[in-house]
Amino acid sequence: MALLYSNPSELGSLAPDFSLPGTDGKTYSLLDFKGTKGLLIVFMCNHCPYVIAVQARLRKLAEDFAPKKISVIGINSNDPLYKDADSFLNMKKAALEWGLPFPYLFDEGQLITRQFGAKNTPHVFVVLKSAANLIVEYAGAIDNDTPDTNPAKIKYVEDAVNALLKNIRPAVAFTKAIGCGVKWKEPN
Repeated sequence: MALLYSNPSELGSLAPDFSLPGTDGKTYSLLDFKGTKGLLIVFMCNHCPYVIAVQARLRKLAEDFAPKKISVIGINSNDPLYKDADSFLNMKKAALEWGLPFPYLFDEGQLITRQFGAKNTPHVFVVLKSAANLIVEYAGAIDNDTPDTNPAKIKYVEDAVNALLKNIRPAVAFTKAIGCGVKWKEPN
């Protein structure tokens, strides 16, 4: 049975483990982040204008959260046969061009994308360590200002992480992820 975190009722569940190749030549699983307090898992791709629009914010979140032992992971959830821009080779180029300070992984079979219930790019999941488990505590958008023009924007991810690190439930634990729809593989 697949786990889906596409609505608030699934929050508080265990995060599914994975083994995915990264643009840096390494293969990553949740165990590779055992020294962290939590993770920001961002389902993204290379060509979506919404993903491109949040690159600076993702780099800033990675930089701001590193001292708090929160790691960021990008996962390309799109079928590269739909758009070649989302191929693994083009992921490597995008990671360099964007200066990603975090692993950018390829979910070629889209199993992890389905298990998390990611629907759009970007779609963010905050996963926090509780005892020996990683629990999904937030799902949705980075903030409420995709074009990044409102200085008074609500920073959903930042607010959720900061609350969780204080052992407080986030005021907002679920939002609608705004972006391009995941480009799913054609059924065989």
